[in-house]
Amino acid sequence: MSNDCVIVVGAGPVGLTSALALGRRGIPTVLVTAEPELVMELRGSTFHPPTLDLLDEFGVVPRMIDVGLKAPTWQFRDRETGPVATFDLSMLAGDTNHPYRVQCEQWKLMRFLEEELRKLPGSDIRFGHEVTSVRPDDESVTVAAQTSSGPVSLTGRYVIAADGARSAVRRSLAVDFEGFTYPELFLIVSTDFRFEAKLTDIAYVNYIADPLEWLVLLRVPELWRVLVPAPENSDREKLLSDDSLQQVLQRVVARSEPYRIAHRSVYHVHQRVAKCFRHGRVLLAGDAAHINNPLGGMGMNGGIQDAFNLSDKLAQIWAGADDRLLDRYDRQRRTVAVEAVQQQTNRNHQIISERDPDTRKQALDAMRRTAADKRSAREYMLKSSMISSLRRAAEIE
Repeated sequence: MSNDCVIVVGAGPVGLTSALALGRRGIPTVLVTAEPELVMELRGSTFHPPTLDLLDEFGVVPRMIDVGLKAPTWQFRDRETGPVATFDLSMLAGDTNHPYRVQCEQWKLMRFLEEELRKLPGSDIRFGHEVTSVRPDDESVTVAAQTSSGPVSLTGRYVIAADGARSAVRRSLAVDFEGFTYPELFLIVSTDFRFEAKLTDIAYVNYIADPLEWLVLLRVPELWRVLVPAPENSDREKLLSDDSLQQVLQRVVARSEPYRIAHRSVYHVHQRVAKCFRHGRVLLAGDAAHINNPLGGMGMNGGIQDAFNLSDKLAQIWAGADDRLLDRYDRQRRTVAVEAVQQQTNRNHQIISERDPDTRKQALDAMRRTAADKRSAREYMLKSSMISSLRRAAEIE
């Protein structure tokens, strides 16, 4: 293997996007991941308009729509009274080629990206490589990994760390991961019950305010995903029990029959951003660089946008540009992670979880006014769809 390559650590949507984008730009890559194969779990499922615009380069968006759902609208709702504000993304037709969200499980995109990556001459994907450390120097960076056959060492010109929130690369470099953890757990349960048959005015994406138990209701092709909070000190085994999850679902729509449960998970939620996205020849992207609560679907989307930004800059460096250009990647993507993504997702959480009656009413009334005014609604959707954050990043020198 030539050292004149980029080593991409992690085979999630961000790592696969990075490797494919670099390969299409003529840059050799080696993609390494600890897992023995692609992880086919229910994780991210919402793709925003500008992310779809970027993914058009790979020709995969029609395939995503074929196996997913177009979501032209999304809602804020009150749990007792119903819709508060419905946002119609068709108003963004002049700002994007995809004025809608696509609801598609991220593993489906990962499968498409792997297929496209393997079509490139010399594509190199190495499963079962658990990265333990990285060592950058002036000319290259060396990655140490553990495999079933023992330790291996790989050397490349740069490394992209897309190895998730617990990034071994970030920890190896001792990069601070600044922020906080929410004082509650997020509990997710998925079911094939057709909520739209009972809640006939819901969208495919719904953020539902309630002072006692807010919830998020998301549609993917075969399932509805229900997200609710739980006390931080809860017994996780009890939370994930059939009895507990049946109670959660019965509070959404009461029915005489038990729900069929297809998936369940519980996790802590964090708002954290790495102190720097560049550490010499090592670049952080996706969850390795920034994590946030899922209310708004911005985490995976932001990571994919990182990947395209970084791939374009590395292509310029391969063509002879000074690698100080990578400092601009840090300035651009870290700034929007803090200014846009973190603020928007935290605001969504505050709106739907507010308990003070007067504050809650003011927030929901303000959201109604925003949705009712076309100019205000468009500005709000530019932010919530991440179009504004991409434009903001492009302005940063």
